Amino acid sequence: MNGQPGHPGGPAQLPHIPSGLFPSGPPRRPTWREPHPITGAGVAAGGALAAAWLLLFGLLGRDVPGYAWWTVVAGAVAWLAALTLVRYGDRGVATGVAIVTGGGWSIAFAIVVVRWATSADWPMW
Repeated sequence: MNGQPGHPGGPAQLPHIPSGLFPSGPPRRPTWREPHPITGAGVAAGGALAAAWLLLFGLLGRDVPGYAWWTVVAGAVAWLAALTLVRYGDRGVATGVAIVTGGGWSIAFAIVVVRWATSADWPMW
């Protein structure tokens, strides 16, 4: 034993490798955190802004076709803004804008259908 190497035929000592069932330290890869996480406040802010936007444009229409066309145009612009926000900004605000714009389009469509059903004339052109 005096500085002599151990018996060459003895069992090899392998390092202990954990099974992974119980984590034994920090993860091997870094955890990625989103710079702009979706929050309820962001969704509410986007929804409120989109509702005000659709209301202002809807008030420009003097009759059902005017209201419907202004709502379609305002909604298209709002969705372009939402797509830009999804790519470069706050996805929560974009979600609120998209939800309220879809609801605004549904309301405009329902008004057009009711007018069409009561007058038997397509009101859009």
